[in-house]
Amino acid sequence: MPWQHKIAYLIGKPVGISLSNGQGTSGILCDVSNGKLLVLEYLYQSQFALKQYDFHMIQDINGFPPCMSQRLY
Repeated sequence: MPWQHKIAYLIGKPVGISLSNGQGTSGILCDVSNGKLLVLEYLYQSQFALKQYDFHMIQDINGFPPCMSQRLY
């Protein structure tokens, strides 16, 4: 399925984004507006940044899988 068809179901959820330049990023998909994805990304400590990615920069986008329920301690 093309990534453009996935985004409506992923708003408000954690996503991984593959960029056309071979890099990637992850965060919460906050909104889609004017051909851009708005993604809330963690920076460090208690700081977050709302970043914009133009559609032409995106290769694919996927929601995070659910956590395994195994306890490691």
